[in-house]
Amino acid sequence: MPALKKRSVLLTGHATSIALEPEFWAVLDEMAAQRGSSLAALIVSIDRGRAGRPLASACRIAALAHARGG
Repeated sequence: MPALKKRSVLLTGHATSIALEPEFWAVLDEMAAQRGSSLAALIVSIDRGRAGRPLASACRIAALAHARGG
C-alpha cells in the first residue's frame, strides 16, 4: 500500500494540508498542467464544487473522472 503524501494548499486565505496517494497527486498535477493553471488553483476549483464531501475525497474523485476521460 503506497504511503500518503501530504501537500499544503492555501484555500480562501487558510492553509490546509491534503494527504493523497502519489498516484492521485500525479493525475492532479497533469490536470493542472492541461488547464494551464497551478495545482493550488485546481484544488481551489475542486474545493468550490465538493458539496460537503471531504476535500481529499473530492480530489480523488476529480482525478478519477479525469483519468476516465471525464
